[in-house]
Amino acid sequence: MTLKVGLIGCGHIARFHARNIRDVQSRGLVDIDYHAVCDRDLSRAEAFAALGGCAVVTDDPTTVIEQCDAVYVCTETAGHPDLVHRIATAGRHVFCEKPLARNVTDAIAMTTAVRQAGITHQVGLVLNTSPVYRVLEDLMAADHGPLLTAHLRDDQFFPIRGHYGSDWRADVTRAGGGTLIEHSIHDVDLLRRLFGEIVAVRCHLRFTSGHPGIEDVALVTFQHAGGHQTTLTSVWHAIDSRPSSRHLEVFFQRARFETASDYFGTLACEIDDAPVVTLSNDEILARFMALEGLHARDEDLRSLGGLSDRRFLACAAAGRPAAPDFDAALVAHQVVDACYRSAAEQREIRLTPAP
Repeated sequence: MTLKVGLIGCGHIARFHARNIRDVQSRGLVDIDYHAVCDRDLSRAEAFAALGGCAVVTDDPTTVIEQCDAVYVCTETAGHPDLVHRIATAGRHVFCEKPLARNVTDAIAMTTAVRQAGITHQVGLVLNTSPVYRVLEDLMAADHGPLLTAHLRDDQFFPIRGHYGSDWRADVTRAGGGTLIEHSIHDVDLLRRLFGEIVAVRCHLRFTSGHPGIEDVALVTFQHAGGHQTTLTSVWHAIDSRPSSRHLEVFFQRARFETASDYFGTLACEIDDAPVVTLSNDEILARFMALEGLHARDEDLRSLGGLSDRRFLACAAAGRPAAPDFDAALVAHQVVDACYRSAAEQREIRLTPAP
C-alpha cells in the first residue's frame, strides 16, 4: 500500500527533507506519495507544495495528520511536543527534527507517547548516517590499546543569520537553549555512539550574544562508562562566511585519528609508528557503502545525504522500528539536561537513566 507522507513546517531544514522525499518517490525506492505540506505561513506552504507536486497544502496541521500515514515535524522546537502527541494519538508514523523538545521532561513524555502508540518513530540526528564517522567507528574497532581521549570542536554561525531566515533560535521560550541543545545535541549523540555511554558531565557555559538564556559557548567534559573522558567545545559565532564545521581528534595508546569533516571528507589515521595515512573522500564513501551494504546505484541519492529519510520511509512503509529513534534522542536530551544542571550548579552531574 502506498504510504502517504506529509510535512509540517516549511523552513530551512524542511527543504532538505522535502528534497529527499521527492527523490525517494521519483526513483521508486519506497512506495510513497508525497501528499501534503503545512506551514502557519500559507504562502510558504504553497511554494513547498508547488515544488513537490503535493495534492494538499494547508496551514492546519490536523489536515496533514488526518490524511497522511507518516508525518515529518519540522517546526521550531516549541511546537514539537503538541504535534508529536497528536500524531501518535492518530496512530501515524513520525519523523521529528531534533531537539525533540525544549526540555527533558517534554522529551520523556513524547517518547512515552510514541512507544505506547506502537508507531515507527525517528529523529533527525543526521550524524548517524555520516560516512566519515561510520568509517572511523569501524577503524576504532581494531586493537589500538586503551582509548585515551577524544576532543570534538563544533562551530557554527549563530543560526538566526544567513540562510536560516528565522529568529526563533534567539528566543529561549521557543528554542529551550542555545548551541548545546539546538546544535550540539548531534554531538552528544555522536560521542555516546562512538565512545560509549556517558555517565557523568562537567559543563561550563557562556552567554555573549545578548539573547537571554541562549548560550553561545559550551565546554563539556564527558565521563564514559569505560573509564575514559571526552571533551566537547561548542561555539556559535558571527563569522557568516564560515561554514558549519566539526573537528574531531581521537587518541588511543597506539593510534590517532583526525577529521575536520562531519559527513563527507577525509580522515587521517596514524597507527603505531607507521606514517600518517589520509583516507580520501572517495575511499571513505567506498568503505561506508560496503559497511552499510549499499550498492553503486545508491550513491546518487543526493550523494547519500538522503539516506536517513529513505530509511525512515522504508521502515514506516513496513511498520518496523527505525533508527535513530526517540529512545536514542531521549538519552541525548538527558545528557544535555545534565550539562545545563552542571553549569548552573558548578559541579559534576552524574546521570540517572530516563524511564
